[in-house]
Order: sequence, then C-alpha cells, then structure tokens
Amino acid sequence: MLHEPGKVNVHLAQIPLLAILRGGSHVQSLLLSRANRHGLIAGATGTGKTVTLQILAEGFSAQSVPVFMADVKGDLSGISQPGTPKPALLKRAEKIGLEPYTFHGFPTVFWDVFGVEGHPMRATISDMGPLLLSRLLELNDTQEGVLNIAFKVADEHGMALLDLKDLRALMTFVAEQSQELTAIYGNVSKSSVGAIQRRLLQLEQEGGDRFFGEPALELADLMRCDTAGHGHINLLAADQLIQRPRLYATILLWLLAELFEELPEVGDPDKPKLVFFFDEAHLLFDDAPKALLQKVEQVVRHTGRQRHAIDSGPDPDPTALLPPGPGHGRRTQANHQCQRVWPKVQHHL
Repeated sequence: MLHEPGKVNVHLAQIPLLAILRGGSHVQSLLLSRANRHGLIAGATGTGKTVTLQILAEGFSAQSVPVFMADVKGDLSGISQPGTPKPALLKRAEKIGLEPYTFHGFPTVFWDVFGVEGHPMRATISDMGPLLLSRLLELNDTQEGVLNIAFKVADEHGMALLDLKDLRALMTFVAEQSQELTAIYGNVSKSSVGAIQRRLLQLEQEGGDRFFGEPALELADLMRCDTAGHGHINLLAADQLIQRPRLYATILLWLLAELFEELPEVGDPDKPKLVFFFDEAHLLFDDAPKALLQKVEQVVRHTGRQRHAIDSGPDPDPTALLPPGPGHGRRTQANHQCQRVWPKVQHHL
C-alpha cells in the first residue's frame, strides 16, 4: 500500500492518511517534506484515533523514518504483524480505489519501564535532573530549591547519581551538612529534606525505582532502521505505566528534553528524522514547568523531529497540547467527530 523505502523522491513522497468517496476516490495524504510539524489527533473515544495513529506510523516507517509511540491501551502491538484479508476490508478498499491493498508487518521494538513487556527503559537520576524530578515528586518551591542545592553539591563533589539509592544517600548527606550548606546556598531545612525522602520512598514503592539506573537509554536506540530501510517503530508499553500518570508524563517529557540537549538544530529537512506520538497528551503539559515547555517547543521547531499529541479530553483544548507562538500554525491536525467547538480556539481550528 505504501512506497518502498529508498525508491521515491522525498520531496514528492506522500503518506496516505484516509480515503473518502466524494464523487470519486480522493485520498488525503501527508507530504513528507511537510511532516516536520506539530501534530494533533483529537476526538471522542471510539472515533478512530488509534487507526489514524497506526496509518501514520506505518507510513513513516515505510519512508525510513523511525517512530516512537506510547501504547496506553495495549492495542498497538499488532502493527508488527501483517493483517489478514477480510471481505469487508477488501470491498471497502476497492470502492475507494485504494490500490495496491496489501498487508505488511513493520519492524517493532518493544520498551517497558518495568521490563516485563519489552526492553527495560532506564535513565539515571543525573539524566533526569532536578527540574523533572521535582515535578515527578510533586515538590513545592522550597523543597525544589533544596533538591537543586543537593544536585549542586553532588556536582561539586563528583558524586554519581544513578538510582534512587544514590539520591537518598545524597539527601542524607545534605541533612547532615545542612548548617554549612545553609551558609553557602541559603536555608536548607531538615524538614524539607525529610519531605523529599518520603516522596522518594513513595516513588520506590510505586515501582519508580525500576526506571532509574543503568544502562541508560540512548536516543540512538530509538533512531534506527532495519536492513530493508524501514524505520523502527518503538512501542513503549504504557498500559500499566499510565496508572502512574506523573511517572508516565515525566518519562515522556524527559525524552523530549533529551532531544533538545543532544540533537543539533537543523532547518526544514526533507523528512523527519524521528516522530513521537504521545497518547493522553494532556498529562504531559498539566502543570509542566515553563522552562521545560520552551524546550519542547524548540525541539519540534529546530531539530527535525515531529511530535503528535493524541487526546480525547476531558474538554480537550488543542492549543494546550501544542506549543504556542509564531510556529503555532505549522502543524498537522486530525479531528475525529469533535462534537463541540472550543470558543477560544475556534479561530485556530
């Protein structure tokens, strides 16, 4: 159904999105040269957002573009296997002129923070940094300040922060040296350190300790193609992870922050180098630090990576899921049976 990788001009390459009968067959397509944009797939439950997601992912993979997707419902793994012909599907494909209509599996790599349904996805405490950790632990401003001081101390003393045990040991050291640190950095109260320690214990009991450690994930692991030139589709098993929404959102925001830190700025490439699909996207940006949101925006604008937000509400606001500013209109948007209009975004839609 799709072009073979390496055999098309990327300036003219298209990814078929959907076909509608309107006095004849008309296929809506996405140009690869215009695919380096923000994306939004919005709609109520059961309106086909997952199918749109799968079609896009298969299309990017066939054009040698790696894909990362968070599988919240556990229904995306079938993308790795070829489908089976069914009379209703064949009849529909013939009616809308979708030719050739063939079935293919796509190279899929499975990831799992808990290491049960795929390769373990890990990061070190140092990689995560105090900004994201503060959000994950739901710290207040005072506690976040103490955590920043702790990271500063670790940096000055050459302390390796790999897992939660390292961080807890660091916080114990900070509590013991609180008087000296207060004289240098400002107030470091033992009560704030104690609150952080309790949050770390809670995170460990929720399974967060399995995410922190080595070997840490490298971005190159997500940006590979198979021997046939198809981009790998990286699936993060999130059916259990989504039960811990702050951990889920923090991990995805960490990935975006890593893109900003490690990848060079580029202009407008012929096609994306990596495409991210984030389900339940509102979880990522609720209460996210402003500095981090600015990083997310710069990642999509300047590094040749495309981000698609997928959301069904409640009361979804598309502008809240896509970065604001001059590049706001440079996006791909698919609305599925949206039955209400958001007054403040009607102009943008």
